[in-house]
Amino acid sequence: MHGKVLLLSQRRISDLVAFCLAYEFEDTFQAVTGAERIDAVDLPAIEFSRRAYKLARAATGSSRAALRLAPSPRSKVTLERDYELFFPVFSNAFELYALATLPNWRQRCRKAACFITEVWTDQLPEYLLELLSEFDHIFLGLQHCVDDVARITGRPCSYLPLATDVLRFAPATLDQPRPIDVCNIGRRSEITHRALLADAERRQSFYYYDTVAASGSDLKQRTFRVDNAGEHRLMLAAILKHSNFFIANRSHVNNPEFTAGRDEISARFYEGVAAGTAMIGEAPRTDEFKRQFDWPDAVIHLPFDSPDVADILADLNRDPARLQTVRARNVREAAGRHDWLHRIRIVFDVLGLPPADGMDARAERLDRIASQG
Repeated sequence: MHGKVLLLSQRRISDLVAFCLAYEFEDTFQAVTGAERIDAVDLPAIEFSRRAYKLARAATGSSRAALRLAPSPRSKVTLERDYELFFPVFSNAFELYALATLPNWRQRCRKAACFITEVWTDQLPEYLLELLSEFDHIFLGLQHCVDDVARITGRPCSYLPLATDVLRFAPATLDQPRPIDVCNIGRRSEITHRALLADAERRQSFYYYDTVAASGSDLKQRTFRVDNAGEHRLMLAAILKHSNFFIANRSHVNNPEFTAGRDEISARFYEGVAAGTAMIGEAPRTDEFKRQFDWPDAVIHLPFDSPDVADILADLNRDPARLQTVRARNVREAAGRHDWLHRIRIVFDVLGLPPADGMDARAERLDRIASQG
């Protein structure tokens, strides 16, 4: 499979911290398949072409006609050889027009599938999703939107759970020191945060939390941009491997008006188990979550607003044997089912492709990690 897989990445034009997860998936995909990667560049040119396409699509009522009328991005790359598989990864549906940078991808690739890590049903740009009509399969990182995307594109769609690079996130040993008492990053409850600040001050413990300003129209996000996605993931892994407790909640936990009961599994759960943390928080209330995280104490329930969080943590710390069991089981389960390799295998199975040479070597490394638990 070496040299026969082609990836299209957004890493040089989309640098929000949340998108680093998609780039980690690409890196793992490339490592086990020997894939060639083309990076989309020149975002202003892509956006100019996208706006022209959108106008032409509205005027003609035809996506094919609109593609002929819209100018190609200046940064387009014409593929000169054939590939067995084309697999672009997108962090959201609004990145899909980057496909125009490879105008002849369908002619040059025998199989084509894509992965969109986050798509919500009320954020489905149909004029962009139509661009996926030539793919053999579409994989989505959220479950609730699968049927809608299949309807719009007319293509087979399936849910592909998120994961993480377990080789990067797993601790060197299960008994290594964890000087960070609590790690609380991303969307958070101010009630719980204030209680943790007070407890850390009282006990002189290490409470790790974001200091970036809240953002978004509702000031409920905490995001920032990164220079190097790989370096950020290394830092996140190092923080979690040295954290005792990690607060992990279902996606958009502080914005129930947006989710409207659509509970989804955020990346935090995969990162937390791989790093061997004791995860505390509000898990998704779905059968899918129970299927993926079906072992005791995978997530220890902590209400989103918990003014008594210090007492809850004190109770947990009185049972170190339980916490050690939690850490060992979390790492073992992550290595056995929640590495990106497990998702890549699903992609290959669905498309009827033979395993890539690098898959077995990575599986052996994961087995060694699992055996430590």
